Amino acid sequence: MSNRGGKRENAGRPRGQGKFGEPTIMMRIPESQTATIKSFLEALQRKKANSECGTTTGNIEESDLFIPEISDQPVLLPLFSTKVAAGLPSPADDHVERRLDVSEFLIDHAASTFFVTIKGDSMIDVGLLPDDKVVVDRSRTPAMGDIVLAVVDREFTIKILDYGPNKMPRLLPANSSGAYRPIHIRPDMQFEIFGVVIGSFRRFK
Repeated sequence: MSNRGGKRENAGRPRGQGKFGEPTIMMRIPESQTATIKSFLEALQRKKANSECGTTTGNIEESDLFIPEISDQPVLLPLFSTKVAAGLPSPADDHVERRLDVSEFLIDHAASTFFVTIKGDSMIDVGLLPDDKVVVDRSRTPAMGDIVLAVVDREFTIKILDYGPNKMPRLLPANSSGAYRPIHIRPDMQFEIFGVVIGSFRRFK
């Protein structure tokens, strides 16, 4: 009987020899999200490679990053033309302006967009509270004053992009309590702007 064909013992790449030193599994992902997921993994690898050099500037974790799932069948809900201080106009009146798909409202470029869960209260003065989901668009060019998702010395953080007197970027918190200091980016620091925050949402119940 021929020994050719079939799976050979100890064939293939040894277990645990990849970049993360772990066994791998097959996973199907949308083709449009490949670059974003690769970027997440690269940032995670940089952070784990020298974890002893990490800082405590971050206010999100890798586990709080989500790729939005865009349905082929949009959910169109009533958008009322009247603005109210509290409450909601009766569905029986004639103030329905049009119907709005929530995904269409929140997302401009689906292939470059993902959600992040906020941790901590360093951005509460701009309305970003703990457990809020923020919408991050990687295709946007960051400008001064934008809220950005950045990686600083292997730590993810969401802050306001600014430039100091030396023209070097700095990341500003939005908490008037004074509990958080700006992060001044120095040439010896690892720094990358991962995307621009274009919106947020939260649930009350």
